[in-house]
Amino acid sequence: MKIIATPSAPPAIGPYSQAIVHNGMAYLSGQIPLDPTTVQVVEGDISAQTERVIENMAAVLAACGSSLSQIVKTTVFLKDMGEFAAMNAVYARYFVMNPPARSTVEVARLPRDVRVEIECIAIVDSE
Repeated sequence: MKIIATPSAPPAIGPYSQAIVHNGMAYLSGQIPLDPTTVQVVEGDISAQTERVIENMAAVLAACGSSLSQIVKTTVFLKDMGEFAAMNAVYARYFVMNPPARSTVEVARLPRDVRVEIECIAIVDSE
Protein backbone atom coordinates (compact mmCIF):
# COMPACT_ATOMS: atom_id res chain seq x y z
CA MET A 1 0.00 0.00 0.00
CA LYS A 2 1.30 3.44 -0.96
CA ILE A 3 0.05 6.77 0.41
CA ILE A 4 -0.11 9.54 -2.20
CA ALA A 5 0.49 13.20 -1.37
CA THR A 6 1.31 15.55 -4.23
CA PRO A 7 1.76 19.33 -4.13
CA SER A 8 0.24 19.44 -7.63
CA ALA A 9 -3.22 19.08 -6.05
CA PRO A 10 -4.78 20.63 -2.95
CA PRO A 11 -3.56 19.01 0.26
CA ALA A 12 -5.90 16.90 2.34
CA ILE A 13 -7.88 19.19 4.66
CA GLY A 14 -8.45 16.51 7.25
CA PRO A 15 -7.17 13.15 8.48
CA TYR A 16 -7.16 11.39 5.09
CA SER A 17 -4.84 10.86 2.13
CA GLN A 18 -5.24 12.31 -1.35
CA ALA A 19 -5.09 8.73 -2.60
CA ILE A 20 -4.06 5.20 -1.73
CA VAL A 21 -2.48 2.89 -4.29
CA HIS A 22 -2.88 -0.81 -3.61
CA ASN A 23 -2.78 -3.92 -5.81
CA GLY A 24 -2.67 -1.97 -9.06
CA MET A 25 -5.56 0.33 -8.19
CA ALA A 26 -5.68 3.99 -7.11
CA TYR A 27 -8.43 5.00 -4.69
CA LEU A 28 -8.81 8.78 -4.70
CA SER A 29 -10.45 10.76 -1.96
CA GLY A 30 -13.08 13.19 -3.12
CA GLN A 31 -11.69 16.29 -4.78
CA ILE A 32 -13.35 19.65 -4.37
CA PRO A 33 -12.68 22.76 -6.48
CA LEU A 34 -9.72 24.12 -4.54
CA ASP A 35 -6.92 25.92 -6.34
CA PRO A 36 -3.81 23.82 -5.55
CA THR A 37 -1.66 26.95 -5.09
CA THR A 38 -3.92 29.05 -2.88
CA VAL A 39 -6.04 26.21 -1.43
CA GLN A 40 -9.04 28.49 -1.90
CA VAL A 41 -12.32 27.58 -3.62
CA VAL A 42 -12.22 28.64 -7.27
CA GLU A 43 -14.58 31.39 -8.27
CA GLY A 44 -17.32 30.59 -10.71
CA ASP A 45 -20.29 28.42 -11.49
CA ILE A 46 -20.67 24.63 -11.52
CA SER A 47 -18.79 24.42 -14.83
CA ALA A 48 -15.71 26.20 -13.45
CA GLN A 49 -15.86 24.14 -10.27
CA THR A 50 -16.21 20.84 -12.15
CA GLU A 51 -13.23 21.69 -14.36
CA ARG A 52 -11.06 22.44 -11.31
CA VAL A 53 -12.15 19.21 -9.60
CA ILE A 54 -11.23 17.10 -12.64
CA GLU A 55 -7.89 18.88 -13.03
CA ASN A 56 -7.17 18.15 -9.35
CA MET A 57 -8.09 14.50 -9.91
CA ALA A 58 -5.73 14.37 -12.91
CA ALA A 59 -2.86 15.71 -10.77
CA VAL A 60 -3.45 13.12 -8.03
CA LEU A 61 -3.79 10.35 -10.61
CA ALA A 62 -0.48 11.37 -12.20
CA ALA A 63 1.18 11.10 -8.78
CA CYS A 64 -0.31 7.60 -8.51
CA GLY A 65 1.07 6.54 -11.90
CA SER A 66 -2.35 6.69 -13.51
CA SER A 67 -4.49 9.06 -15.56
CA LEU A 68 -8.06 10.13 -16.25
CA SER A 69 -8.25 7.53 -19.04
CA GLN A 70 -7.61 4.76 -16.52
CA ILE A 71 -10.51 5.64 -14.21
CA VAL A 72 -12.95 2.76 -13.84
CA LYS A 73 -15.51 4.42 -11.51
CA THR A 74 -16.40 7.90 -10.34
CA THR A 75 -18.87 9.16 -7.80
CA VAL A 76 -20.08 12.72 -8.30
CA PHE A 77 -21.63 14.59 -5.39
CA LEU A 78 -23.69 17.65 -6.36
CA LYS A 79 -25.09 20.35 -4.11
CA ASP A 80 -27.95 20.81 -6.56
CA MET A 81 -29.07 18.15 -9.07
CA GLY A 82 -30.45 21.05 -11.10
CA GLU A 83 -26.83 21.69 -12.11
CA PHE A 84 -26.36 18.15 -13.45
CA ALA A 85 -26.48 19.14 -17.14
CA ALA A 86 -23.81 21.83 -16.75
CA MET A 87 -21.57 19.51 -14.70
CA ASN A 88 -22.12 16.71 -17.20
CA ALA A 89 -21.13 18.92 -20.14
CA VAL A 90 -17.73 19.61 -18.54
CA TYR A 91 -17.34 15.98 -17.43
CA ALA A 92 -18.04 14.80 -20.99
CA ARG A 93 -15.13 16.90 -22.33
CA TYR A 94 -12.71 14.91 -20.15
CA PHE A 95 -14.22 11.46 -20.72
CA VAL A 96 -14.87 11.31 -24.47
CA MET A 97 -13.83 7.72 -25.19
CA ASN A 98 -14.83 4.82 -22.95
CA PRO A 99 -16.13 6.88 -20.01
CA PRO A 100 -15.92 5.25 -16.58
CA ALA A 101 -18.86 3.89 -14.63
CA ARG A 102 -20.43 6.70 -12.61
CA SER A 103 -22.90 7.46 -9.87
CA THR A 104 -24.19 10.98 -9.29
CA VAL A 105 -26.02 12.00 -6.14
CA GLU A 106 -27.35 15.21 -4.68
CA VAL A 107 -26.16 15.90 -1.15
CA ALA A 108 -27.26 18.37 1.51
CA ARG A 109 -23.86 19.99 1.91
CA LEU A 110 -20.24 19.62 0.78
CA PRO A 111 -16.97 20.79 2.37
CA ARG A 112 -16.48 24.56 2.13
CA ASP A 113 -19.97 24.78 0.63
CA VAL A 114 -18.69 23.91 -2.86
CA ARG A 115 -21.08 22.84 -5.61
CA VAL A 116 -19.35 19.58 -6.62
CA GLU A 117 -17.05 16.87 -5.29
CA ILE A 118 -15.81 13.85 -7.26
CA GLU A 119 -14.03 10.71 -6.08
CA CYS A 120 -12.72 7.90 -8.25
CA ILE A 121 -11.04 4.53 -8.56
CA ALA A 122 -8.47 4.00 -11.31
CA ILE A 123 -6.07 1.41 -12.66
CA VAL A 124 -2.37 2.07 -12.00
CA ASP A 125 0.26 0.98 -14.52
CA SER A 126 2.75 -0.01 -11.83
CA GLU A 127 3.15 0.50 -8.09
